[in-house]
Amino acid sequence: MQKRPLKHIIFGKPIHERLAHNERLNVPFGLAVFASDALSSVAYATEEVLLVLILAGSLVAYNQLPPIAIALAVLLAIVAFSYYQTVHAYPDNGGTYVVSTDNLGSGAGQFAGAALLIDYVLTVAVSISSGVQAVISLAPQAQPYAIHIACAAVGILCFMNLRGAKESGIVFAIPTYGFIILILILIGNAIVTGVNSPQVTPNLPPHDGDPLHQMGLFLVLRAFAASCTALTGTEAIANGVKAFKPPEARHASQALVAMVVLLGVMFIGISWVAHHSGIVPMHSGTEGYKTVLAQISINQFGNGPMTWAIMIMTAGILFLAANTAYADFPRLASFIARDGFLPRQLASIGDRLVFQNGIILLSVVSIALIIKFNADTHSLIPLYALGVFIAFTLSQAGMFVYFRKRRWMVLKRKDLEANEENPVHTPQERIVAARKLAYKSYISAFGCLVTFIVAGILVVTKWEEKIWIVVIAMGVIMAIFTLISRYYKKLATKLSVTDEDTLPELTATTLLLVPRLHKGILQAIKYAQASSPDVRALHVSLNQKSAEKLKEEWIKFGVEMPLIILDSPYRSIVQPTTEYIDELLAKNKKRMVTVIVPEAVPNHWYQALLHNNAAIQLKLALAKRKNVVITNVRYFIEEPK
Repeated sequence: MQKRPLKHIIFGKPIHERLAHNERLNVPFGLAVFASDALSSVAYATEEVLLVLILAGSLVAYNQLPPIAIALAVLLAIVAFSYYQTVHAYPDNGGTYVVSTDNLGSGAGQFAGAALLIDYVLTVAVSISSGVQAVISLAPQAQPYAIHIACAAVGILCFMNLRGAKESGIVFAIPTYGFIILILILIGNAIVTGVNSPQVTPNLPPHDGDPLHQMGLFLVLRAFAASCTALTGTEAIANGVKAFKPPEARHASQALVAMVVLLGVMFIGISWVAHHSGIVPMHSGTEGYKTVLAQISINQFGNGPMTWAIMIMTAGILFLAANTAYADFPRLASFIARDGFLPRQLASIGDRLVFQNGIILLSVVSIALIIKFNADTHSLIPLYALGVFIAFTLSQAGMFVYFRKRRWMVLKRKDLEANEENPVHTPQERIVAARKLAYKSYISAFGCLVTFIVAGILVVTKWEEKIWIVVIAMGVIMAIFTLISRYYKKLATKLSVTDEDTLPELTATTLLLVPRLHKGILQAIKYAQASSPDVRALHVSLNQKSAEKLKEEWIKFGVEMPLIILDSPYRSIVQPTTEYIDELLAKNKKRMVTVIVPEAVPNHWYQALLHNNAAIQLKLALAKRKNVVITNVRYFIEEPK
């Protein structure tokens, strides 16, 4: 019976390409995988808005929470409608990178790609750190282990995603739908019990004297910028259309609509409940720290089973919200790598039909960020959202160009794009189709303008909160894209075959390294003799008696191959061998030297420790020499029966 590789035991059996459709997601599972990031922002977005508003120390500022929540819901609808159009226009993955590259050019695509890669890393770091804070709200004694819990959560997510999209979707559906149901129950209960009761006056901290913290337009804009973290993840479904079951565009758009409705209802609902109940946020690290959501739960249900259930599901969805990044980061990285701007290893799909290198890269970078910021959500949030709003802007600008091009094609009597049901023939049909495309382009233009303004607000209001780190990081990633692309282009130029190229004339020489004559060497001798007419056996002498013994055995056995003995006064096997090869190459520049290295393969891994590693040393020493080929001839050491 053949042993299963350890990799397959841990991550599951390889999945055949023809079974790839079985790994596709339906709408409920797709919503759990791609919408958990956006939906989970309900747990911290209201808190981030309040943390800004209470700086003014006035009830007037505090009362801006409901209008900000409504404004964000309107912005969400604008962005979502634009992505709804994108999903149908690009059913084969209409992600921001693809849309920007196709319609605005490679530079815009790279800019969008860099912004989204950063945002996905921050999604993991923010979601996991926020989940840890939910755990700490339940169990304050876990505070010293915040970083350890966060890193462990990233490791679990990495493991689940390496097993495949379908398995991760099944696991992640439980906390996602549990969170949705409990939050809706919480909001419903608060409305029923609080609609006829007066608003509770919040116990606000006094104004700290900072002019920037006074009630005014800047403070409101800053609070609105904080609320924009709720929109991160809105683009995830458009980036992962191909992960849905056919018809992909219809299922993806259904999931998008469901996500937007749920997010809008929950964010406005939680903001209203927090405002009506007079909830004041606490700073993380404060003794007895409770999140705003935890305070609302305790206020509604007391510190009982319902509150515990809400906080457990909140922690669960926050941990799993990072899965949106795991669904999209590897896929986006594969697109960018396919275009030659990232290492090609990121474009390779593994035997579980996942981009395993992208998953591992995301995990490593996210853990580094969590450690750097001590798993503190409030330190990470200011860096969040800029990348995604840049992506929103570029995507909608790209869709504006897309619809204008299609309108021009229709008016010039060309058929509509391939995903339209019927081509346009009559003049009246062309006019109607062109009008529809014009309306769609206006929607995209309006969305582009709005998200561009929001991106500007984020930069201005969060500059002092170190959002400039994201700007610098985007510049660095763009520079990396350029360097990698330049390298691949140079490589392609050097390796491309032209009409002037011919097969090179080469002289082949084979060298067989012989430590001593034994059964394991015999097969290597036969292989060497068959590989080249010029074949030589090479022995490095560390001991005169051993060399003489080998000569006698060589003659006695009748090996038809010259045996060359190299002296090694410094008792090195590598140096005399490389010097001899260098001499051969110096005599004939067109010589190709094949070095055959016999290598023992023991039955058990620990037996390898009992063999010298001369073969490995030689391979490392010869690896960078031109016109040198290294071949291993392994001989298996069977256990005596």
